[in-house]
Amino acid sequence: MSRGRSKGPADTGQVRIIGGRWRNTRLDVPQLEGLRPTSDRVRETLFNWLMPKLPGARVLDLFAGSGALGLEAVSRGAASAQLVERDPALVAALRGVVGKLGAAEQIQVSHADAVHWLDNAVPVQADVVFLDPPFAAGLWEQVIERLPRHLAQGAWLYVEAPADAALRLPAGWSLHREGSTRDVRYALYRQAAATLRGDMNATEPA
Repeated sequence: MSRGRSKGPADTGQVRIIGGRWRNTRLDVPQLEGLRPTSDRVRETLFNWLMPKLPGARVLDLFAGSGALGLEAVSRGAASAQLVERDPALVAALRGVVGKLGAAEQIQVSHADAVHWLDNAVPVQADVVFLDPPFAAGLWEQVIERLPRHLAQGAWLYVEAPADAALRLPAGWSLHREGSTRDVRYALYRQAAATLRGDMNATEPA
């Protein structure tokens, strides 16, 4: 969940988990300037793409925000999730939700800057990584170059960016699916070194 634009007064301050064992669980979102939850439509599309990969997967949710992506992944069958968030109000909200769900054994919340965490944390060998940084910060390249030590073989990488962004991933990543809304381009990549089936380069219509 990146911080791409401010929340307006009509916003509810909540997002919900849309599938799995915690379906319809409401997640409180502190009214912080620029906090932009990933929409239900985009999350539903993403998790349809990831459905065969999620059971038993280890998930790394960088710039976790409300935790909607990481929590949704565990709700739908991921074995564990590491959530990284630097805002103290969001960290407190995440830890509260994890406690409410009784998920402390599966979900860890780290109060840290994502780039610093990637440089210093014990490698997590993630199967799935969610990368949705604050759009204005331009952190995609800094984060992606630090990811390899934290990845399992054949890992998947989900990226959100502005709709007009021209992101270029380094060698070693292969596009699996992509889509867009008026404001956001979202794409799922896989480590190219893994053996891929013939349909892996299909794209999702915008």
